[in-house]
Amino acid sequence: MAADVALHFDRVRTRGDHNDLRLRIGSHRHTCDSYYLAIDGSPEAPGGMGPRLARLLEQWHAQILGLKDAGGTVYLPYDFSDQCTAWLRVTSADGRTAEVQAGWSLIEAWGIEPANYLATAPEVADFDPIAAARIECSLTELATRIAANRATLAATGP
Repeated sequence: MAADVALHFDRVRTRGDHNDLRLRIGSHRHTCDSYYLAIDGSPEAPGGMGPRLARLLEQWHAQILGLKDAGGTVYLPYDFSDQCTAWLRVTSADGRTAEVQAGWSLIEAWGIEPANYLATAPEVADFDPIAAARIECSLTELATRIAANRATLAATGP
C-alpha cells in the first residue's frame, strides 16, 4: 500500500500531448503536457508514454533516496514548457523529513532530456515557489508514494 502523502502525478488522458498530465500536491492541482516527454530522443527514453513517465519518476525516486540520512535539496521536474519548467523542490534538513514545494524556473524545456534530467537539475537557481503548493512528510513515505505512482504510470501503457 502506498504511503498517504498528498502528492500524485498522473495521466488524465492517454491520447494527446497537451493538458494530459496532472500534478496534485496538497490541495493544489496543475495540468501540464507530455509533449517534451514524447519527443525526448535520448538513449535513456523508453518507448511509450507510460514507460517514459515511469522513467521520470524513477529518477525522482533515486533523488529522494539520495536525501536519506544526509539531507539536502533536490529538484524534480514535472512540467516541461517552451519558455519555462515546473519543478518540485524537495528539501530535507535532517535526512528523515521533507518539505516538498512546487514552483517554476525559467529553464526552457527544449534544453532538457526528460529521461535524463539530472544533468539540468543542479542549474535550477531561480526557483519561484507556488504559494499553495507545499506539503511536509517523511522521506520514506515520499519515496514509497513516488514508487507507487511510478508503477501506476508504467501500467498506463503507450
